[in-house]
Parts: sequence; C-alpha cells; structure tokens
Amino acid sequence: MEIPASEDLRAIRYRFDGPVAIVELHRPHRANAWNGTMHGEFLAVMRHVEALDNVRAVVVTGTPPAFSVGGDSQALGDHAERGSYETGLANDVARPGGELRHEFDEDLSWMFGYRLPIIAAVNGSVAGVSFALACFCDLRFGSAPAKITTAAPKLGLPAEYGLSWTLPRLVGTTRAADLLLSGRVVTVAESADWGLWNEVHPDGEATLDAAVTYGHLLAATTGPHAVAHAKRQLHEDLLRGDPAASVAESKELLDAAMGTDEYREGIAAFLERRPPKF
Repeated sequence: MEIPASEDLRAIRYRFDGPVAIVELHRPHRANAWNGTMHGEFLAVMRHVEALDNVRAVVVTGTPPAFSVGGDSQALGDHAERGSYETGLANDVARPGGELRHEFDEDLSWMFGYRLPIIAAVNGSVAGVSFALACFCDLRFGSAPAKITTAAPKLGLPAEYGLSWTLPRLVGTTRAADLLLSGRVVTVAESADWGLWNEVHPDGEATLDAAVTYGHLLAATTGPHAVAHAKRQLHEDLLRGDPAASVAESKELLDAAMGTDEYREGIAAFLERRPPKF
C-alpha cells in the first residue's frame, strides 16, 4: 500500500514532532474502533515511518477522547453472522519488523521486531484488540481516568491478539487472569502500580505530551543504533531463556559498537560534558 497524505487516510492520521512520529487511531465517530481499514492503514503507515532515517521514536495514540474501544461493533456482528473471524487484510500483507524472526511475524507481534521504539499514549478508553496493541508497545503512558478492559470474555471470546502472552509478562499471572477471565473494567489509575505503565498522567492531553517528550529524550540523548539493538535484545531475550547466550551476544555487540562513529561521539560527549550529537 502506497502511503497517501495523512489527510487522505480514512482511519489513521500521522504527523511529526521533529524526530518523533505521532500515529493516531482516527475513527472518532466510532470512538476509534478497530476495523480492517484501520489495521491496514496502521501497518502501511508504520512501514513508512520505520524507513525514515530522521525518525527516532513512534508514539501511538487515539483521536480524543478515546484511545480505541477495540473491535468495531459492526465488524463483530459480521463475524457472528459469518461464523468465523476475518481480519479484513490481504493474506500477503507485509508486516514491519516481521523479517527479524518468525515469532515476530504476526499481527501486533511485529512490533517487537520494529526498528524504532514504540510508545503508547493511552489518552482515553482502551479495550480488546486495541489494549493488545498497547501491550505490544515498548513503553506505555496512561491517562489516569481512562478505562481498560479486555472485553473478550463478555462477548463469549477467548483472549485475543496475544494478550495471554503479553499481560502475564507485564502484570503477573494473577492480575492477568483477573483481566482475561472477567473482562471487568479497571482504570489506568487503579492499575498504576501493576507494572503496566511507565507513567500515569491526569488526563489525555498530558499523557500524549509526556509520551512525545519521552520520544524527544530518546532522540536527544541516545544513539539510534544502540536503542535499536537494545530493543531487539530485550524482546529476543524474552524468548531465549538462556542468560549465558544473552551475555555472549552482548559482548559481540559491544565489540562491534566500539568501532562506530556513534560510540566515538557518545564517549566524546561524555568526556566533554556536553549533549551528544547523534
């Protein structure tokens, strides 16, 4: 899919705040409910952004006042009528990040293989597949009053889009079981100390501002290759289960990094007590 101008997209908008891309789930008339159009446009925009050398982080948020209420009710009704699940995507759709390893080559899991850090700014209500999307982001900033629900069990559905994998790793098995089995609604404020959020802010606007500010922090103070490697190490080591292999690989990466201009600039900035110019 060729990327049109943001204003020509139907369900996604994107813009740039310097080196930070802001990608917005944008179906405000449906509280940004997820459907096949949004899914396809999200993939296309994220592929486009990943290829831009001047972008250092991506913030994913929703058109206020919601982040996204999950699957569109019309699409859910169509699934019931059809008696099967349909993503609305072509079978050969290209996912960003999926070429890194097969575990990352699936809907949403590709976010673990994405080159850039992805920051969720959960500025309002989030449910179902959209909550799963937030859980696959690298960092999460939340608006205290925003409501959260997995939703699925109340619809007669199992855990969706990898939430049974991500949630226990983020909040522990006991809390994950609570959310996945009951589908009850909690707020960001109630879950502030669960390990789900990097920061919690009083409202959606402050949440988005904080997420974008964090993206600028990464751009101003960290090496782009260092961050990309660290992100890959983090997510691959969740699968590896071998601490010795992790140490061995890190030493190889350190050896290679110390021959780069990025490292030389980082050391020079440190010794000269100035901000680095990556």
